[in-house]
Amino acid sequence: MQDKNTARLTFTTLIKKYVNLQSDTVKKIQSLASSISSASPGKFLLAQFAMSQVTQIGDSISNLIAQVNTVINKAVQNQRTQ
Repeated sequence: MQDKNTARLTFTTLIKKYVNLQSDTVKKIQSLASSISSASPGKFLLAQFAMSQVTQIGDSISNLIAQVNTVINKAVQNQRTQ
């Protein structure tokens, strides 16, 4: 049984949340671009911040996948040497 104070996160949930974040960011950028004449510097900075967040999260997910791949490759190599 899972403790009520623990959080559960699956890779599928992580990817779905990331895709939603990407989609929301694209919508914000499209909205800003469609009314560029009324875009304030604050809105532009918030859009840049949102894009950088998406990039950083994407990089973190990519690094996580690379680390998992490394662990799997090392486990396979260890099996071959035995």
